[in-house]
Amino acid sequence: MNLKRTFGAVLTVLGIVGLIWTGVGVINHSGQTTTLIVVGIISVLFFSTGISLVRNTKDEA
Repeated sequence: MNLKRTFGAVLTVLGIVGLIWTGVGVINHSGQTTTLIVVGIISVLFFSTGISLVRNTKDEA
């Protein structure tokens, strides 16, 4: 398995977890607004970077 593809999968999972955590924080009104915004932005960056790494990495035979 390619190292880039594995790293992309890890980033994608971290992004999903961060987005879920941000969503739960917004719904429960827990945490400060600034913290939730920063975590949400970082999660979106991780998710999009991970998806692009998985999608654009070519398999070598």
